[in-house]
Amino acid sequence: MTDLPHKEQVLAALDAVIDPELQRSLVAAGMIQELRVDGRRVSFTLELTTPACPLRDTLRNAAEEAVRALPGVTDVAINVTARVRANQGGEALLPDVRNVIAVASGKGGVGKSTVAANLAVALAQSGAQTGLLDLDIYGPSIPLLFDLREQPEFDQEKKKLIPLVRHGVRLMSIGLLLEEGQAVIWRGPMVAGAVQQLLRDVEWDALDYLVVDLPPGTGDAPLSLAQLVPLSGVIIVTTAQDAALTIATKAMRLFQTMHVPVFGIIENMSTFVCPGCGQETQIFGRHGAAEEEAKRLQVPFLGRVPLTPEIVVDSDRGIPTIAARPDSPQAEAFRAAAGKVAAQASVAAVLRGSCNRSETTDYADSSD
Repeated sequence: MTDLPHKEQVLAALDAVIDPELQRSLVAAGMIQELRVDGRRVSFTLELTTPACPLRDTLRNAAEEAVRALPGVTDVAINVTARVRANQGGEALLPDVRNVIAVASGKGGVGKSTVAANLAVALAQSGAQTGLLDLDIYGPSIPLLFDLREQPEFDQEKKKLIPLVRHGVRLMSIGLLLEEGQAVIWRGPMVAGAVQQLLRDVEWDALDYLVVDLPPGTGDAPLSLAQLVPLSGVIIVTTAQDAALTIATKAMRLFQTMHVPVFGIIENMSTFVCPGCGQETQIFGRHGAAEEEAKRLQVPFLGRVPLTPEIVVDSDRGIPTIAARPDSPQAEAFRAAAGKVAAQASVAAVLRGSCNRSETTDYADSSD
């Protein structure tokens, strides 16, 4: 008669399953919870590090396969949940925000705000509590991209602004606080003060991810943000054009100088596919240039987003493409990039040892 499995055997089997992103076993990374061995039946919770985990099915299948291979096991029940690890928390400005992710570019015109908006919606669609802060002081685009026409309410008791919500994302922008058409004519100290106020005086509540849309370049807003809060990481948006790549590299170097992890490079407006003939044209630069630059700089390449008329139409309507056309190639590109960004944030958090359960929120997605 086959011996019944023991808890120690199951843990040893699961300890051999490695998360390729974290480079740690499921057991060492604290991803195995509520393990029970009931005769020949084994049940446990697989606790992923983000609801946007791109390896959800891969890890679940590997864990199940490892346990089923044990002698005496006839039934395996796995409950898959996600718990976002905190890269920061308890900070004076953002006490309940677990990860602050900046979206930057070297130059304007590369679609940085469009990328930030769609990444934020993608993270929210995965189940993560997500906010988007528009810190492009001189040219705020987020109100237009989300069709925000009203001003945020002010909580008199807490003395804080209440973010507007669209597509599950909490939104705030300097553009919501100005009269329509009003130009911002501020010098450095005023920009730094505005950045601090938009962080401190907004009721963000508990967020897994706060995506921050920065102005292009390496000016006062990026510097102020990096000095005021610990950033989980930064995403660099560029086109494949040589000029854009050169200046994007300078922006990346700024954040590396300030010890901010670079989560990767996104190539936006990668290729244009003619809606009439289907011919694919590389409008900005040559194919693969951004990926080659990422390899040269030894940072992750997060993917390419195609240039399509639909993105322009959706942006003008105030609906991010990932919400307006969820099955489109561009939506798939944004979704894949968001998964990679979430994975990078998880790796950074685990490396920093920020796995305190009091700093996290659970999301259930169970399957037997």
